[in-house]
Amino acid sequence: MPHPLLPNLETLVTDVAASKGFALCGIQLLTHMSPMTLEVQIRHSSGADVSLDDCAGFSGVLGDAIEASTLLTDAYVLEISSPGIGDQLSSDRDFETFRGFPVEVHHRDKDDSEQRLDGLLLERDADTLQINIRGRIKRIPRDCVIGVRLTSPGS
Repeated sequence: MPHPLLPNLETLVTDVAASKGFALCGIQLLTHMSPMTLEVQIRHSSGADVSLDDCAGFSGVLGDAIEASTLLTDAYVLEISSPGIGDQLSSDRDFETFRGFPVEVHHRDKDDSEQRLDGLLLERDADTLQINIRGRIKRIPRDCVIGVRLTSPGS
């Protein structure tokens, strides 16, 4: 059973992360540890990898926000990390290995605005990236693709 404070912490972390250009990927409150530990995983809203400097900088901002909220009144440890390397697809081998997997494609459309699409990876050739979106094949010009990352089914 999740800790009763977790929904409020998740809302706070999501808001703080968004204000700093990050997205919340995961959150856990480990109360069996002494002191309790709040584990937060973030990624850049753009999908770019998170560096150690990003984690350190976000830790200070989030720590201040948690203190100001008074959600956690007991001692705690705040751990900030990325969801891990490897969720961004870049090499031809990545695109072959993860065919059929759920992906999020960040791309520019015809009017040069940035868009995100979720679907199943079909293939990437010299000209296009193809994904299956609920049974429909979407072909995105390869030069319009900003990034492709693996996602969890249903997320």
